[in-house]
Amino acid sequence: MKISIYSLKKILFAGQALSLNCKTVMGEITVLDNHETYIGKLTTGVMKVVDVARKEHFFEINSGFLEVRQGNEVRCIIE
Repeated sequence: MKISIYSLKKILFAGQALSLNCKTVMGEITVLDNHETYIGKLTTGVMKVVDVARKEHFFEINSGFLEVRQGNEVRCIIE
């Protein structure tokens, strides 16, 4: 799936990934390939992305939004 993670100042991650794990106000969520569409509010925690080379990327966040779109695309705006 294609994942894009943005802060207010720059692009933190843009590329293909196997999974995304993060905390939302409704609880922890893991987004995998071909996930259902979803929009959620992110809470304080650590976001983890596993790219296609199986390398793990970690991002500390205070808040933000997560959008899983049709077409196997995920967008996050984080603070």
